[in-house]
Amino acid sequence: MADINQKKENVKMHLKDLRQNLKKMHLEVTEELKLPQPDDVKKLMKEMDQLLKLIESK
Repeated sequence: MADINQKKENVKMHLKDLRQNLKKMHLEVTEELKLPQPDDVKKLMKEMDQLLKLIESK
């Protein structure tokens, strides 16, 4: 049971980080008219893929 709770907490933490990074990118695009760096987008996509794998492993 502790393992499941730990996985849930890990997912929550990853989602919060992803959300924060996406909000930052969104603000840069909409307010500063600045496109994100391709490496930053790739990094977020990789993190989202890892999160999806973690969720699907349940």
